[in-house]
Parts: sequence; structure tokens; C-alpha cells
Amino acid sequence: MQTIAKKRDGFFPFPDLGLSWNLQEGFYPPGGLFASVGQMGVGFGVSPNPHPDPKDNGITDLYAKYVSPEFGFRVIASPADTALEAAEQLLEEAKPQKKKKKKKLKIRIGNPHFRRLFSGAIAGAVSRTAVAPLETIRTHLMVGSNGNSTTQVFHTIIRTEGWKGLFRGNFVNVIRVAPSKAIELFAYDTAKKILTPKMGESPKLPVPSSLVAGAFAGVSSTLCTYPLELLKTRLTIQRDAYDNLLHAFIKILREEGPAELYRGLTPSLIGVVPYAATNYFAYETLKKLYRKTFKEEEIGNIATLLIGSAAGAISSSATFPLEVARKHMQVGAVGGRQVYKNMLHALISILEKEGLGGLYKGLGPSCMKLVPAAGISFMCYEACKKILIDGEDDA
Repeated sequence: MQTIAKKRDGFFPFPDLGLSWNLQEGFYPPGGLFASVGQMGVGFGVSPNPHPDPKDNGITDLYAKYVSPEFGFRVIASPADTALEAAEQLLEEAKPQKKKKKKKLKIRIGNPHFRRLFSGAIAGAVSRTAVAPLETIRTHLMVGSNGNSTTQVFHTIIRTEGWKGLFRGNFVNVIRVAPSKAIELFAYDTAKKILTPKMGESPKLPVPSSLVAGAFAGVSSTLCTYPLELLKTRLTIQRDAYDNLLHAFIKILREEGPAELYRGLTPSLIGVVPYAATNYFAYETLKKLYRKTFKEEEIGNIATLLIGSAAGAISSSATFPLEVARKHMQVGAVGGRQVYKNMLHALISILEKEGLGGLYKGLGPSCMKLVPAAGISFMCYEACKKILIDGEDDA
């Protein structure tokens, strides 16, 4: 800031303009020299003082700043302002303006439980629809219908049913998976929150909390949605026996009884416990490893997709024989197939007839389906939790 008018000095230096004015008393009019200049319209941008103080002899204390050679000088303070106020204004104007951040999509949902349920439902629906063709091929390979290889089953379905055949039962699958995944993730987060010790507390369990929470989540979702899983399997395998979901439900109740809706529940529960426990434990472990390796607290969508896929591969490979036994039990006596008394009977029978390879039949397409499904599910879930916020969240 440069002072361009001083009281009673009589001398006005302008080094930038290369001029110096020496004024004698009586030379300037009562309104002050700058008032005259302003009235003449010279264009210095100095506003005259309409009410000069007689004690000042017509010259006012003015404070100005040099903006640029293009703009010259201009008044920034009135006679009542102080030099400190003028300096503060200069500093404020000199501050660079912050760039506005791009607004991200946010949906406010106050209830945290509903946020988890809604996020899980979206994650389940998106992931299952994306891998529906692989799920159909996997189911056919498990029960030995339409071919003995992935390529053979694929060509058979395309030839007999067209592309729609690859998505047969997907609507039922989405109806089943959406609430199932919502219940599963909700149960997992709730159980983990209860079982995880606070800072300074000793562990509540001798095993990692993610193992127990994952097993609890799997059992909870299975008990609630198992009948839909059985209906979906029946619609996929017996495409000529049922018209739709409701028809399959009524026909099974009428001809086989309500207990048929829960056929294979025991091996399913036994299979779900190690699968869910392994899946969530692997997911949490890989997340911790990622943060430690890359020194990043926030994990991006692509990294979440890869971590979730790796967790799905580990858990699926470890528990696949139980999944095969469950599928065989769900099909029942359709087409003259053998009816198994329990899971152990199913495992022994398959091992005797087909050998060890029979317990892992369909593992390839199963991993092709479960691995990306797990990754997409975790990615969608984490993304939805970032979008769905409450009133106090900033992120």
C-alpha cells in the first residue's frame, strides 16, 4: 500500500509515474486537489470528500493501493477507516480463491441399519445379475445335465433355449440374493461391531471376530432365504415342470409338502458356516494387508473388487464339496436321480460313483462365477456405503 495523500505534507511522490508535485497553500481549491481532479474526470479513480474537514485545510487522509499498471490507483478506505483496516482488506483480496470441489452423489439416510440393508441389497442384485450365465452353467455341471464341460453346457443351452436360457431363474435369483445379501451384510456388521473389542480392551474371543461374525451372517441369511434358493434351483433344472416362481412354490407344497422347501438345509448350513467365515475373514485380512503395504487408509473401487474376488476364490475352493452335496440334495428324485438321506450320505455316494473329481465337478465355472460375484458384491457394498450417508457424515 502506498500513501498518495498526506496531511499537510505538501509533497506527493509518484515514483511509478515519474512525477512529483509540490503544492503551496492556497494553490488547491477548498475541496482538495484530488476532489478537483476527480471532478475533472482525469480518471485516477480517487473519490472526492464532499465534506472536508477545515482542520485538514481541504486535504484528506487517503489510503490507496497500487493494483496494476492498467488500473492505476484507487481509494480503498474512507476518512473514518484506519490504516489497519485498509491493510486487512488488502490481505483479504490478495488471498487466492480456492477451487470449488466437484460435488459427489450423496443420498442421506439417517438410519445406519437401513443403510447397510439397502447397500447389501443393491450389491447382491448387481453382482448376481452380472454373473447369471455362469451361475446357470455351474448348476448344470454340478448335477450333470446338458453336458459334462462348460463349453458343452453353454452350446446346449444356446441351441435349445437361446440367450434367455443363460438367464433362466435370474429373476428368482435376484429376489433371493437381494434380501439374502442385505441380511448377511447387516448381520456381519452388527456382529462384528459387538465382538470387536474397544481400544484398550482384551479380545472377547480367542479367534478373530470376523470369523464368528461371518459364520453368523451366513447362517442368518440362509435361514431367511433358503426356500427361494431351492425354488431357483428347481426352475433352473426342471424348466418344463414349472411355469414360474409361484407355480413352483404351490406345486412343491401340494405334492411334496412344506418340508420339501427346506430339503438340503442342514448341508447348506454346514456349508455356509465355513464359506462365510472364510470369505469375510479373508476379506478383512486382505484389506489390512493392502493398507499396510500401500500406506493408504482408503481403499478404491478397483482394489476392493480385487480383494473381494481373492476372498471369494479362497472360500469357494475350501468349501466346494459341501456345495456339490447340497445341490444334489436339492434336486431330489427328479429324473430318477438318487435321493440322499443326509449330507454325509451324499458325499460318500458321490465319492464312490465319481471319485474325488466328482466332489469338485464344476469348480472352474463355480470360481468363474463366485470370484467376480464376490468382488462385485464387496465393491458395490462399499460404494453404496459411501453414497448413502446420514446428516452428520461429510464423506
